[in-house]
Amino acid sequence: MNFIELHNQNKPLLIANVWDAGSAIAAQQAGYQALGTSSAAIAATLGYEDGESISFDELFYIVSRIKSVSNLPLSVDVEAGFGDTSEEIAINLKRLIQLGVVGINLEDSRVINGVRQLGDATIFSEALKEIRAALILEDSPLFLNIRTDTYLLNHEQSLEETLFRGRLYKAAGADGLFVPCLTLENDIEIISKSISLPLNVMCMPNLPKFERLSILGVKRISMGNFIHSALQTKLRDLMLTIQSQQTFAGVFVDESSR
Repeated sequence: MNFIELHNQNKPLLIANVWDAGSAIAAQQAGYQALGTSSAAIAATLGYEDGESISFDELFYIVSRIKSVSNLPLSVDVEAGFGDTSEEIAINLKRLIQLGVVGINLEDSRVINGVRQLGDATIFSEALKEIRAALILEDSPLFLNIRTDTYLLNHEQSLEETLFRGRLYKAAGADGLFVPCLTLENDIEIISKSISLPLNVMCMPNLPKFERLSILGVKRISMGNFIHSALQTKLRDLMLTIQSQQTFAGVFVDESSR
């Protein structure tokens, strides 16, 4: 089953968001069908803030290491594309294609002076159209999962704006629509039925269960950086335990209980 077909199964595609070779190996061993990178997790691993603080070359290297240890379909979070023009973004995407990447996430917001701002939908859709045309011109297939940050940034009319942007992005060549922080069942169902693109939602504390999401029309479920954050919390707790107890006994608790 190819990457596009994974978005048309009876159940939503649960994609494992990874940040390095080790997490990719763990996801493959756990039986996931596909991998996606988390920009925030990769940035944190390298000591950066999220929002294209890392260079594209650094991202490219991490992606190359992930590809070296896993044969699962891989989609890469390229944030806003790591370029100021559609031509620059298309060049970056072609480099990823040469690595064997099958999809990307591209978002319609940018972090400017430390603040994430929603971009103009028309300008973004025109750039998306140019990027799609550049990939078609060189016969470079890539699943373009387009992220809109209407809910993440608490837009005053988040549902209406998402529908507006979703239709624009569909017309411009999007293959999927990603709406992080979308959790309301009514909104999920309206968006999934109104926009003829596979709808992607993300891990959130109040996200409905996967079975319910399937009924509502969701086709892809992402983890974001929450798995990485949870592991970092456990790592911090373990470090604190060793420091406070002045022993490594806590490191081997799980092994000794087997």
